[in-house]
Amino acid sequence: MGAYLKGFLVACQGIPATVFVSVLSVIIGSAAGLLLALMRTSKSKVLNWISKVYVDIVRGTPMVVQALIFAYGIPQFMQAHVLYFKWANLIIPAIIVCGLNSAAYMSEVIRSGIQAVDKGQMEAARSLGMSKSMAMKLIIIPQAIKIILPAVGNEFVTLIKETSVLSFVGVVEILRKGTLLNAATYQAFPAYIGVALAYMLLTIPLSKLIGVMEDRSKNPRQVVELIDEEPALEGEAA
Repeated sequence: MGAYLKGFLVACQGIPATVFVSVLSVIIGSAAGLLLALMRTSKSKVLNWISKVYVDIVRGTPMVVQALIFAYGIPQFMQAHVLYFKWANLIIPAIIVCGLNSAAYMSEVIRSGIQAVDKGQMEAARSLGMSKSMAMKLIIIPQAIKIILPAVGNEFVTLIKETSVLSFVGVVEILRKGTLLNAATYQAFPAYIGVALAYMLLTIPLSKLIGVMEDRSKNPRQVVELIDEEPALEGEAA
């Protein structure tokens, strides 16, 4: 039992790195994803094509390959052809890779959120003299954010689990801690059970919290529907 407890406690030492990478990646992914979504919904065929190609490339390649390219491939290429370059800390390319990967997913989520907003909102804003960019900034995007908030939370939970691939490039997160413990003690089962429990400690409460947020976001709509139905019912009764 002591080996399992040790495996869990050692894995928990990697939680700060995992959470740090995940939080920054979601922030980067949301900002870049918004830009990609606006490019995808624009009338410009060039911007639309760039956004689509980016999403296809990122989604079409494993994150571990992207991490290896950024962590080791780019420095080696630059040293051979441009100038001496080395990452100050391997957590930097890890954050970049996770952020860019998240951006591809978030762009589709944000685009869906924008399209879910009633088109009449944009028409009403334009009729009041707003430019398209102003209407997007003040009216459409704020409503889209409320719609996609649960999906952003789900992306954060997914990123926490996906950061495990960063152990392959030397980032000392949860999985890396378990791997190092296994190498030191030759007790693979307790070490990796501890890793699994550490991930569950993060993901299960967050998933429950996201579920509560989804329920709360649905309730106001249900209340509005009930309020709208009451006059109709009263009219039928009369």
